[in-house]
Amino acid sequence: MRLPVSSGAAFRALADDTRRAIIETIAARPLPVHEIAERFAISRPAVSKHLRILAEAGLVRADRRGKENVYALDPRPLAEVREWIELYWAGRLATLKDLAERKH
Repeated sequence: MRLPVSSGAAFRALADDTRRAIIETIAARPLPVHEIAERFAISRPAVSKHLRILAEAGLVRADRRGKENVYALDPRPLAEVREWIELYWAGRLATLKDLAERKH
């Protein structure tokens, strides 16, 4: 079972703790970069780099409001990730069930 291209990028982006925390931070509502950066013990340029990676994976989108970019979660790639995980585990659990039933 192969990942859709967009899901592979999402998995790579979500592999980082800080990026997952950023996703959690903006899940409730869109936030400007400075408000996101205030919540982390890293520099604003580092937060911007993480946001760029998340945006390239399609997990967040930026809207320009005045002088700031406001970032919002785009849940579509997360749905693809969830679907892949469900399919992956469904197959693995079915195999495990078959193995367990054969031993009896």
